[in-house]
Amino acid sequence: MNKTGDHNNKLVDRRIKNKEDTSFDVEIEVDRDVLLNIEQIANGVFSPLEGFMNESDFTSCVKKMRLSNGLVWPLPIVASIPKTKHDEIKKKNAKKSGLFYNGKLQAVLAIEDTYKLDKKSTAKKIFNTDDMHHPGVRKWVSQEDYLIGGKIKQVVPMKYEFPGHMFTPSETRQIFKDHGWKTVCGFQTRNVPHRGHENLQRIALKECDGLFIQPLIGWKKSGDFKPEAIIKAYNALIENYYSASRILLGTLSTAMFYAGPKEAIFHAIIRKNFGCTHFIVGRDHAGVSKNGKDYYETDEACRIFEDIEHEIGIKTIRIDTVYHYNIEEDEIVESLEGLDRNKYRKVSGSTVRELLQKNSSMSHGLIRPEVAKVLSRDDIIK
Repeated sequence: MNKTGDHNNKLVDRRIKNKEDTSFDVEIEVDRDVLLNIEQIANGVFSPLEGFMNESDFTSCVKKMRLSNGLVWPLPIVASIPKTKHDEIKKKNAKKSGLFYNGKLQAVLAIEDTYKLDKKSTAKKIFNTDDMHHPGVRKWVSQEDYLIGGKIKQVVPMKYEFPGHMFTPSETRQIFKDHGWKTVCGFQTRNVPHRGHENLQRIALKECDGLFIQPLIGWKKSGDFKPEAIIKAYNALIENYYSASRILLGTLSTAMFYAGPKEAIFHAIIRKNFGCTHFIVGRDHAGVSKNGKDYYETDEACRIFEDIEHEIGIKTIRIDTVYHYNIEEDEIVESLEGLDRNKYRKVSGSTVRELLQKNSSMSHGLIRPEVAKVLSRDDIIK
């Protein structure tokens, strides 16, 4: 690989072929996050990664947002193991590990190394904070004490919650081609659609032939929306307000990091792999807050692309607009200048969740009535 600019169109395929050897020396039980990432590595979503990061790639990723070969990669894709398993691997001089989920073999990993995880210092580098109130930090430090690195071969494909919306990168590329879409914009979300999202999507549709809306349905923090809520909400929006011939609704099965700007880059690379030519970056992409204070600056996710977009191979549509809605009428505005500020609130997923929790009615300026109709407080993760 070249040092820069080598995010090409070649997809990794780490699915096992007929009669390939599936023997292993040591057995490792993995959690659901690792299971999901086995699938994403195997079918090319995480191209050019071919497995879980070895120490060299991990260290470079955490320190520089690059793999050890210099390729831009902002977030670590890892599998953790307890010290007892690390010791067993060393004692046996194990070369291959079987990765099991609920007692069933999912993949075989060719062991390159196992290494100690300094949870606190790496959390600080990844999330720009080691505050345990940050959901990504809290989840990161809950891992086991060692990491195992090496290329994988997937033995069994996953069974998905929403098979009608699950596509591999090879499949989406073919779908885009069949639709005649030469330009496709990817849209990452972990929320149900509000009017602010809709505005961003309409901006993308003015520039691109098609829109690939792809909600993330892996692990998310308490207070976020359940996957089924997001799917039914988007189905309602598309049915009532979009031309279905220009929209593809899919899902992305991997965990949220809540790493803000770095995660924006991660999500852009993923959508490039799915075949998107463009990617929407909003004002607070993958952001999170504590007591109303954001961990990342409002436009930080947009600014981070200024010097590296050319290396990734996808064009970003960066929009740092803060939308406000009229609490009484069907109105959404980009500026409050000259308006009665008491009649407006910021459009956000947090506002939607807050009103749902209270069983309060929602202005049509915040969310479409057809979308609001299918939602309830039970759609929020406890």
